[in-house]
Amino acid sequence: MLLGNANVGKSALFGALSGRYVSVSNYPGTTVEVASGVVGRNGSSRALLDTPGIQSLHAVSPDEVVTRNIVLSGDPGAVLLVIDAKNLQRGLLLALEAGEAGIPIVVALNMADEADRKGIEIDVPKLSALLGVPVVRAVAPRREGIEEIRTRLGHAAPIRLRVEYPPAVERAVERVGEVIGGSRPASRLAALLSLAGDDALLTDLSVAGHAEIAVLREALGFELGLPAASVIQRARLEAARRTAAEVLRRRPTAESLPERLARLAIHPAWGWPILGLVLYAVYLFVGVFGAGTLVDFFEETVFGGWINPVVTSAVTRWIPIPLIADFLVGDYGVVTMALTYSVAIVLPIVSTFFLAFSLLEDSGYLPRLAVMLDRPFRRMGLNGKAVLPMILGLGCDTMATMTTRILETRKERIQVTLLLALGVPCSAQLGVLLGMMAGLSTAAIAVWAVVIVGTMVAVGALAARLLPGTSSDFILELPPLRRPGLVNITLKTLARVEWYLKEVIPVFVIGTAILFALAGTGALSVIQEALSPLVVGWLGLPVEATEALLVGFLRRDYGAAGLFAMARTGGLDFVQITVSLVVVTLFMPCIANVLMIVKEYGSRVALAVVAVVFPLAFLMGGLVRLFFQAFPGLFS
Repeated sequence: MLLGNANVGKSALFGALSGRYVSVSNYPGTTVEVASGVVGRNGSSRALLDTPGIQSLHAVSPDEVVTRNIVLSGDPGAVLLVIDAKNLQRGLLLALEAGEAGIPIVVALNMADEADRKGIEIDVPKLSALLGVPVVRAVAPRREGIEEIRTRLGHAAPIRLRVEYPPAVERAVERVGEVIGGSRPASRLAALLSLAGDDALLTDLSVAGHAEIAVLREALGFELGLPAASVIQRARLEAARRTAAEVLRRRPTAESLPERLARLAIHPAWGWPILGLVLYAVYLFVGVFGAGTLVDFFEETVFGGWINPVVTSAVTRWIPIPLIADFLVGDYGVVTMALTYSVAIVLPIVSTFFLAFSLLEDSGYLPRLAVMLDRPFRRMGLNGKAVLPMILGLGCDTMATMTTRILETRKERIQVTLLLALGVPCSAQLGVLLGMMAGLSTAAIAVWAVVIVGTMVAVGALAARLLPGTSSDFILELPPLRRPGLVNITLKTLARVEWYLKEVIPVFVIGTAILFALAGTGALSVIQEALSPLVVGWLGLPVEATEALLVGFLRRDYGAAGLFAMARTGGLDFVQITVSLVVVTLFMPCIANVLMIVKEYGSRVALAVVAVVFPLAFLMGGLVRLFFQAFPGLFS
């Protein structure tokens, strides 16, 4: 198995070691996904498991619980402990924890090239001698050290270096070990984690004696004059610091341009202009080039000039049944509507956004965005770490809901899940929104932004007050700013486009089929008439907008695409465009997102989220219309 902190290149090493033969599944009894593959060749091959990145084996999040339980299972196999060579002491802290489990380990000092550029020199043979395990320098993207790691995995050994705890701690560890079961695998680590306050561990291991261990922990804290967790952590930190000092040397180096930019990106003053420039560049690339130039070419030239006329002519000539022909190329045709929307309108926007997102992701800028937004998020009872799932939500809200597991408390996870469903547009929807904004004035865009941000802040702050539980501290590892690799960017973008083609286009076809059936039976007119007081009366939109909102229940981006098409043909004025932007931004993302919330938190939480999101979307849209009516001509 692979073990390591977050942002140490563990997944890159896993990919280099396992190649293409990878499967992803939920860890038994949880919703946490782990990847598995095979390392080695032919008869010498062995299974390889990529565990979630963790801060410590003292588990506070679902990901850390899964990783801890695998380590304590007694049979994790050889462990490849991945350490960021630039942050040796932090990696050694996890190494010492894993060493207390007595499991066989090989250490990979990854990102060695970045350490070299920062003037960090590590005496690898001496570190290997101190730890008593094989240590390998590695640079995963260049595949440096990969073959040596494959060889060394056959020589994994338990870490020999031991942490020196006070005698009182050792006596307590021995007693807790007896309560847990001295023959249990990794009982020493389990005892230390229990003394440090990991009560969930005892339940996971089906250990009795909770009360006795709690008494031992309290007595130990009284004897030491400090909480047991603090004493244990201080001892580990001192051992890690001392070991790092013995093998690590730094040579002076001049600050590079990426390092200077990395520092400025989180500067209290300069960080905001940099953030503004980044967002403006994304808008130009996705909103202007993707939603403008590319959509014009695909919609008007490729589909409007080539595909739709040819297909319509062929269907008219070769399919004599009007119903089938209309289903394929009519007003609600699979080709003329579903494929035109999904391929000609949304796909160019999604592709440009995926490319921009991959560049930001690989450059290392996204964690800095979390730092910049930490203070505003504090107003909602969250911290900057909550920004990361929301940023991932710009790719896919469903997947982002899964990544809320990185947050340490259930309260924070539910709170961020609510905000994701409420106001974080997925890639397809965001691109369409950016395209719709291209026809608005700066003042009208500002109204949309203020309403969305204000609504999210208000809902977040209210949720922080109403939801039970506490918030956590903000601790986040900042990777260096890097020059994104062309190959990696291309592969990520293509993989995400492939996901879009497989997952989204079928939903567009289903949505179009539903509209076709509703229109054919006359039910669409009935629904439009029934919703007229809401859509026309309250929101001030044309009755045709009902179609977009209906399919928006299937996927929010499909609804956005329908409104975008109306705006491009002059079917919406600037007030209606702004109202539409507010409604579809605050709309529930899709059915898949609702199902994911059910999977993660249960049906009660999912129903509560839906009950908040839908009424709020229509309420804020109507209020925006009333605002424009009160100030006519001010934002045109």
